[in-house]
Amino acid sequence: MGMSAEDERAASPRDEEWPEAEKAEKLARGAALKWASGVFYRPEKLEGLGHYRRRETQRNSSIQSRLKSTVQSYLEGVSAGLEQLRSAAQEVQSVCQDLGAARWALLDSADQFQGLQQMRKLMEEHVQLASVVQVLPQIFSVHEVFSHILQLLHGQQLLEAHVELMMVEQLRDDILSQLHLRGLSSAQATVLSYFSGLQDLNESLAKQLWDIVGSSLRLVREDPVLFVTAVRIIEREEKIDDSLLLEATFLPPGRPKGWRQKFYQVLQDTITGARFHAPRMDAEGPGLAKHLAALQKDIVSELCVVKDLMVPCVPARYNILSVCTATYHQALTSHLQEILREDLDKQGLFLLLEWALHVYHSPEMLGHPDLLPEVDVSALDPLMSSELVDQTERRYVMKVKASVFEWMQRTLEVEFKEWFREEEPETDHQGFFQSALPAIVMQMLNENIQVASLITDSLQQKIYNMALEELEAFLGRLREALVQCGKEHQQDRAVPKHYISHLLAVLNNNLALSNSVSSLHPDTTCREVPASLQGALDRIQKKATQLLLEELLLDLQPLCLQLPSRKWLSGSQLVGSMCEVIDKYAKDFSRVRKPLFMLLLAESELLVANQYLRALLQRKMVCKSREERGQLCHRLLQDATQLRELFCGLGLERSQQSLEAVFALRELICLKDPALLSLEVLGFATKYPDVSDEHISTLLDIRGDVSKEVRHVVLEMMAQHPQDLPEGYRPIFSTILVPVQELPFCLRKGKCA
Repeated sequence: MGMSAEDERAASPRDEEWPEAEKAEKLARGAALKWASGVFYRPEKLEGLGHYRRRETQRNSSIQSRLKSTVQSYLEGVSAGLEQLRSAAQEVQSVCQDLGAARWALLDSADQFQGLQQMRKLMEEHVQLASVVQVLPQIFSVHEVFSHILQLLHGQQLLEAHVELMMVEQLRDDILSQLHLRGLSSAQATVLSYFSGLQDLNESLAKQLWDIVGSSLRLVREDPVLFVTAVRIIEREEKIDDSLLLEATFLPPGRPKGWRQKFYQVLQDTITGARFHAPRMDAEGPGLAKHLAALQKDIVSELCVVKDLMVPCVPARYNILSVCTATYHQALTSHLQEILREDLDKQGLFLLLEWALHVYHSPEMLGHPDLLPEVDVSALDPLMSSELVDQTERRYVMKVKASVFEWMQRTLEVEFKEWFREEEPETDHQGFFQSALPAIVMQMLNENIQVASLITDSLQQKIYNMALEELEAFLGRLREALVQCGKEHQQDRAVPKHYISHLLAVLNNNLALSNSVSSLHPDTTCREVPASLQGALDRIQKKATQLLLEELLLDLQPLCLQLPSRKWLSGSQLVGSMCEVIDKYAKDFSRVRKPLFMLLLAESELLVANQYLRALLQRKMVCKSREERGQLCHRLLQDATQLRELFCGLGLERSQQSLEAVFALRELICLKDPALLSLEVLGFATKYPDVSDEHISTLLDIRGDVSKEVRHVVLEMMAQHPQDLPEGYRPIFSTILVPVQELPFCLRKGKCA
């Protein structure tokens, strides 16, 4: 079954050329050997070897016969193909010979072709001459047509005139186009001069068209035929422009006319010229209000005419209602800016803001039911930009500020004059003194804030801030007026006649203002009063209280000058007289509201306690014996008790009274053992931390029995235990200045300590 040497030599070149074939053959042989060894491995299987050999021989013979048949059919096909190629090559050679012969024939006929070219040119010229002959009658009648067109225009037969005008233009354009193709520019100039009348006719027609468009709002109401005619002519011209622009080979003179754009421009100029280029009107409130009202009425009316009557007369693509709306909008924007360049008063500025921000978009104007839904207000830009609105609001605030200042100043002048009248100030239903000042001021401020709220929240906030600033400044001027009134009263206590009553009215007015300020805030949930304004209110209250206490002091001082004295020690009615003065003032103080009454009562009590202590410490005396100290302590107890009971009866509780300092001072004087003074003084200084070493030294002098050593111990202990003023402490001793050492006042004749 192995290969012979010749087979190996024959296969070697193929194997070298196809190494994959050699590998495949080896694999096949290996597979066959493996199969044969597996089949004939057993001896009993060798009996079928001859049968297997015959079967394989038959199969090989069948395969070889099929291969021979296949190769034979392939060879027959290749033979047929070669025969067809041979036949095709012969036909190609024949065609090449025919083409060569045709080429020589064409070369021989070149002269004849040149003659045909000349004949073609003559033919074209003949055709052109025939065309010229056909249009000669039209060319000769051009000027007659011009005259007829002019007559039609004078008779407002615009459509007929435009038809003939288009025919003449078409004739001219055809001639110019032919000349343009032949490059005969000189001939073009001649044609243009011959048709020069076309320009005048176009201008005449255009003038009538624009006059009609300019009167379109009137015409569509009275007789829309002329307006529709104008629109049809404009549409024709627009189509001619579009077709010429699309061809882009030759553009006749005067093209494109652009009459549609001119239509928009004339319509827009008509709108803006009729309403917004009028002579300068009165820029103040009444004149401006009438002007804006007229604009509002006319614009709504004209837009309704456009929507209902003009829109059906023009193609939908014109968007004539949107164009007119945008034109009015732009014209109004510019017009308002021109008005704002004037020096408008506050009423004028308010009218402009209200009109631009509220009326313009409301159902009274562009949101009118007759204009909806075709007019879309939301698609328009704001009539006034945010920057212009802010600028106008600031101008308005400045105008209002000047007006508020003027009114407040006038109110203050009236109030100041009221202080010097012979009558008491008016009272409310509870008998409290008051004047009209708080009501006037708050009404003025509140009205301006409420009016501003009709425009924007930002304007309301600006007016609110301005109102607080002006109120604060007004309170400052009111305080200055109080100071001036107090100075005049110091020169003559009879002027004003009802000085105390008017001061009490000022306090009530100030309280009313303080309670009303929070109501001015735009946000009802915010009731906080700015610190600077509250400070101004507090300064008014403090000044009026000070002037009232000065009056009380002037009446108390003559009595306090008698302290201490022998008459006082002997049990005179000095403190009783003081109580009468205090009670009189308390009755006057009852004409203010309770918080103010309690304040005046507390301040009066502090003043009385201060003056009483001042008299004791500044006009100090020295007790010569225990009996004298007892007499002094008894008088101090009676006076302090009487004064305390008075103020308690008026409604001031003991815990709020400063007269307790007199009781404490009395305890220091009544102390029997001077050695205990250091502890008592320390307790006194702890309770009244504003007491100084000088005050304590004066008290020790009044006792008259304190040695230098005890004095030194007391003052040393005070130095070792300095006291800080607690928060909310009302000073009593810090305002009492102790005089320099002088000869002490003695209770009776004898040698003084």
